[in-house]
Amino acid sequence: MSRSVRLGISTCPNDTFAFHALMHGKVDLRGINFQIELLDIQTLNERLFESSFDVAKASFHAALLLGDQYVVLPSGSALGFGVGPLLLAAEDSQRPFTRDQLTLCPGMHTTAALLFEMFYPNTTRVDHTVFSEIMPRLRAKSADFGVCIHEGRFTWRQEGLALVEDLGTRWEQETHCPLPLGGIIASRSLEPNLIDDVQSVIQDSIRFALANKPETLPTMRKYAQEFNNTILMQHVDLYVNEWTVDLGAVGRDALDQLYHRAMIARICSNSKRPLEVFSSI
Repeated sequence: MSRSVRLGISTCPNDTFAFHALMHGKVDLRGINFQIELLDIQTLNERLFESSFDVAKASFHAALLLGDQYVVLPSGSALGFGVGPLLLAAEDSQRPFTRDQLTLCPGMHTTAALLFEMFYPNTTRVDHTVFSEIMPRLRAKSADFGVCIHEGRFTWRQEGLALVEDLGTRWEQETHCPLPLGGIIASRSLEPNLIDDVQSVIQDSIRFALANKPETLPTMRKYAQEFNNTILMQHVDLYVNEWTVDLGAVGRDALDQLYHRAMIARICSNSKRPLEVFSSI
């Protein structure tokens, strides 16, 4: 039986933090040969639709659409309170939006794009672009609005941009659940015992990172858009929490809420199954 796993990880600081120990052999890999690629989240989403990975980080929007082919692992997710994407404007502006305005989103299958579609359906033209291009394009006034994720949550003020709405706060107010942004999904074609071992390695890697935070900084800096150590650790403190170690009942409830709201908004077809979290054997 093959113990080789094609693993896709995002370049976001919370993922390079969580997977530092796995990437550098600091934890028991349980005999698994991980073939690792690090990519931006939308590229990961696209590659998952091409079946390029056995296990990978995915936006939960993409995971909803891939539920027939993948299961969610209990460890490695990014969800929480106060972690949501921000809807920013090039300058202070008044709503309602109009169809002649342009909103930038960080990828068609990102959870940020899903939230914008849920909360502002058919309001503006939408252009999907790499997340790191959104704030520069807003500063250049080549777009009216942008849905900002990752490090930009901490830097938008100094970029001279205006906050329209915190989409995560709106989610929290309406659902009373933490916002599920993305998680690790595994192909249903893998043997259950292999998925179980992958899950254990990932959880061990997260626990190692939490116990050895300074050691992870060079790995985070290698891939981050933002090189400031303080901002990198703010990012980790915001996106890596108890639900990253294990989704638990609260995390599972949040995934159920996301599924049902996507169904109501007709963003996912009724034929899609709910997000299923893998149970250890």
